[in-house]
Amino acid sequence: MPFFPTAPVRIQPYFGYRNRERLRISARALRSRVGKFEQRSKWRAAKTMLSQFVSHEVPDLPVELEIALPGGKAQRYLGRTDSEGFVNFDIPLETCWDYGTHPVWETVVFHWRAGEEGQCVDAHVLAPGADTGLAVISDIDDTIVETGITGDFRAVLRNWRRILIQMPEERILVPGADVFYNALGGGEALTSGEGHAGETQPATHRPFFYVSSSPWNLFSYLVTYIRGRGLPLGPIALRDWGLNRATFGSASHGAHKRAAIEAIIETYPEIKFALIGDDSQGDLTAFAQIAVDHPGRVRAIFIRKVGDAMSAEELTATANLEAAQIPLWLGDGYDTGHEFLASIGLLGDGEAKAIVDTVEATKKRKA
Repeated sequence: MPFFPTAPVRIQPYFGYRNRERLRISARALRSRVGKFEQRSKWRAAKTMLSQFVSHEVPDLPVELEIALPGGKAQRYLGRTDSEGFVNFDIPLETCWDYGTHPVWETVVFHWRAGEEGQCVDAHVLAPGADTGLAVISDIDDTIVETGITGDFRAVLRNWRRILIQMPEERILVPGADVFYNALGGGEALTSGEGHAGETQPATHRPFFYVSSSPWNLFSYLVTYIRGRGLPLGPIALRDWGLNRATFGSASHGAHKRAAIEAIIETYPEIKFALIGDDSQGDLTAFAQIAVDHPGRVRAIFIRKVGDAMSAEELTATANLEAAQIPLWLGDGYDTGHEFLASIGLLGDGEAKAIVDTVEATKKRKA
């Protein structure tokens, strides 16, 4: 029997993104209360986290998405939740919807009915700027947050203790990730609060996207972590996670990430991408295949080393990147930041260079 079966129906919106012709955004209908990730007793923390996983999904619920088109005209699109409570909107825009100069978050609104009452909640869609030439796509696990997961079933089980007991502020940040990531795409954080369709807020200086094999149930947890650690905020691509062998296999991790990354790359044919990940879940192999299959779209790849010797697949991936003349950096930290920035043309960015100088100076003081 599911927990909270009588809780009111709510919509959990996820971050969307758009280009000039299409807008993509998803949400999930749940019967659960919004989790507050506050540092409390271990029992209260476990109760909060368990509630994220035992929430009751609401299938076959009509949901409307309201967007404000150029000129301020509001338009609604009707969707219906699937068996897992998800509703996905992939909307072709009737007229070309241009960008502003810099990246922004655009407010959209989800509408639904709970009983006889109409309900609504704001959501946000990332739109790049007209001056955007480079965007960043980053993994999460062991790239910005320490997990110890290496794709092994037992390692995944060991990590559940962290997930179920530790609040976002207790999770360990990969050293230097916050400063380095802000050098690449830092900017003002998206603020919460009520708004109206069509309103905008500043986004990061460069569009930033995250991909992870974590389940959608952890979306709010990860957003809280990213905000709390001062990392650049951007759309997060997670997945519906079943407890089966395919879920835990490293091949499954790579396939999910590849599909998510390719969807982003194909949305923005005029933008090049820097890919950042680690070697715990097949990122190098997946990233290299993407780079080779999309010539000219990947400027550089940065892989944080958390494992030991490279596998045969990773050695092949490295050779393929070298043949394609795509810069690859491998290291156990972000102290090689200058080389990475130079490879993607950002070393001349004074602000970015100054921040990376700070990272490296801090590391030398601790040595």
